[in-house]
Amino acid sequence: MSKQTPKTGPKTGPRTGPRAGAETGRPDPAPAEPAPEAGGPPSVELSRRRLLGTVGAAGATGLVAGGAGGAIGASATQGDAPRALSSLGSTEVAFRPAGARHQAGITTPLQASGHLVAFDLAPGAGRKEAAALLRRWSRTAEELMSGRTSDADTGVALDAGPSSLTVTFGLGHSFFGRTGLTKRRPLQLDPLPDFSADALDPRRSNGDLWIQIGADDALVAFHALRALQKDASGSARLRWQMNGFNRTPGATSHPMTTRNLMGQVDGTNNPKPSDEDFDERIFVGRDSDQEWMRGGSYAVVRRIRMLLDAWEKRSLHEQEKVIGRRKANGAPLTGGSETTPMRLDATGADGLPVVPANAHARVAAPESNQGAAMLRRPYSFHDGFRDDGAPDAGLLFVCWQADPLRAFTQIQRKLDRGDALSAFLRHESSGLYAVPPAAEAGDYVGRPLLEG
Repeated sequence: MSKQTPKTGPKTGPRTGPRAGAETGRPDPAPAEPAPEAGGPPSVELSRRRLLGTVGAAGATGLVAGGAGGAIGASATQGDAPRALSSLGSTEVAFRPAGARHQAGITTPLQASGHLVAFDLAPGAGRKEAAALLRRWSRTAEELMSGRTSDADTGVALDAGPSSLTVTFGLGHSFFGRTGLTKRRPLQLDPLPDFSADALDPRRSNGDLWIQIGADDALVAFHALRALQKDASGSARLRWQMNGFNRTPGATSHPMTTRNLMGQVDGTNNPKPSDEDFDERIFVGRDSDQEWMRGGSYAVVRRIRMLLDAWEKRSLHEQEKVIGRRKANGAPLTGGSETTPMRLDATGADGLPVVPANAHARVAAPESNQGAAMLRRPYSFHDGFRDDGAPDAGLLFVCWQADPLRAFTQIQRKLDRGDALSAFLRHESSGLYAVPPAAEAGDYVGRPLLEG
């Protein structure tokens, strides 16, 4: 897989050089910001000293400026020469990743801002309308991921770079009935079973079509959301939409696994593209009876509310027993660092397992699930507060696998039978989507299914 590439060219109009960028192939952690090229012009480097000086000046005068209707915060001095985009804004992810058959947004490193959105085809719309919509969506996604906009654009992201924008498209179980393609619906798309912890809202679950949007800038992500929603007008209706966030790349002194809203390091045991069996676990193989899905993947999406008030009342020791890992660095309770293998057979002086039998990390481990694993790529969410004052917050859980029955369903059934963390979680919505491979050049996502 090729790497994301900083973009320094113009934002509008056609691109004139070779296509930049693709996925890095690393779901965690986010890459460190690249250093400026040696010998390059001084204007290419974003001056930290100058930026901090601007912020300091704004802090001294911002309240006065705000009271007079001025802008508060860092801003460029009038007359300054234009500067190149910072590395955060310039990074581009290719809509058609070089050397990979799958869509962007699966192995792309976690992004700071995300939207998950589902649509249902409009009444009377069928296969022809679905094909036209996916063609429009694919064209728009490719334009936006490259950082290009038009004069007719909303203007939300006119002054931003691509900011690692990714757009990923999926098809729900109901899509195939609506388009007369039930005979080509994969068995892997059969509805997920019910779990005892489920409290699912059908209005925020499933859907004919699903889109995952991610970017390292919130305005760039929102801009993509609006553009794709406008493209759907007349062809599909919004079913549900959720907003998420992660830590911004560069917010830590060195790249590291992200944390969730419980404060836990989240994603330590994720499969890695360097694993010999990574593609076999995550992507549909060439022996699939549904040829149009070869190289694609299946996404399970769950809105999981965290009972943060109850969780935060537990002592650090209790929280670590529930998870099976140290909160400070993600290391297993059996010792070492975050990446040290957990010793599930280790016992303490009392003869009990060091990692409790119902600890989340033990129950979810591949060793406890006949080797089953899935690529987790979630976002945190916070949607205000509930009537009782508790935060409506948690995890927009997204996981990827070649076969949901052998990955998500198998692991979730095990968690359902005895996971200490389940007492602090509520699964409130759910969806399962077939995510076709990336479109070929000049093509659109899903064409082999819809026109094959």
